[in-house]
Amino acid sequence: MNVFINDIPLILKKATEKVYKHEYDLVLKASDHFTSKDLVGDVLIKDADAQLIDKLVRLMEVKKLKKLKSLTLVAGKKKKLIAHLKDQFKIVKAAGGLVLKEGKILMIYRLGVWDLPKGKLDKKEKVEAGALREVEEECSIQVEVIGKLPKTWHSYAYKGKKILKKTSWFVMNCTDDSLIKPQAEEFIEEVRWMTPEEVTEVLPKAYTSIAFIVQHYLQSLKTGKV
Repeated sequence: MNVFINDIPLILKKATEKVYKHEYDLVLKASDHFTSKDLVGDVLIKDADAQLIDKLVRLMEVKKLKKLKSLTLVAGKKKKLIAHLKDQFKIVKAAGGLVLKEGKILMIYRLGVWDLPKGKLDKKEKVEAGALREVEEECSIQVEVIGKLPKTWHSYAYKGKKILKKTSWFVMNCTDDSLIKPQAEEFIEEVRWMTPEEVTEVLPKAYTSIAFIVQHYLQSLKTGKV
């Protein structure tokens, strides 16, 4: 489960999964005393439980943890911890696509941030159908699904409610972009084809969840697992 709270990755791992301490800037136990100021760089916390999740979610929502890059929690009962996390939010389902054409990736520029086309699913809409619809509406192109990518979850507040948006991602092939244009109603200012190198350059100006999806795809290209 790839969760982003205030655009910071919150990674949940089973106690049986391999964890390499040298990959983290700070390693703690759930029983250790720490404050938001201690959370710097990539942080690992072992023996995580529901009480710790509650504390960390509050910290990540209220405090601007600018020095925290990622937070990894290791738990004996990962499924229960995920269920507890979800219970704190209203779940909203969305879908989108990483669109390809002649080796280039389609990026959109919306509200000052580089993004991938995506949007909420309609009631009872199938996930893949919703992903196709959103991409085609936001960019005025025709696409087809050719693969799947990991799902992402990110939190935000709306009308006083805590929302956790689950986004299903697909790799898509563009079959027609002759009428390509940004959907102004969705505040999209630009739609641009970029080489992988150009995308990598703009990722610092993208949401962390979007960077995660793009980097996952680019890594799969290198390993041949596309």
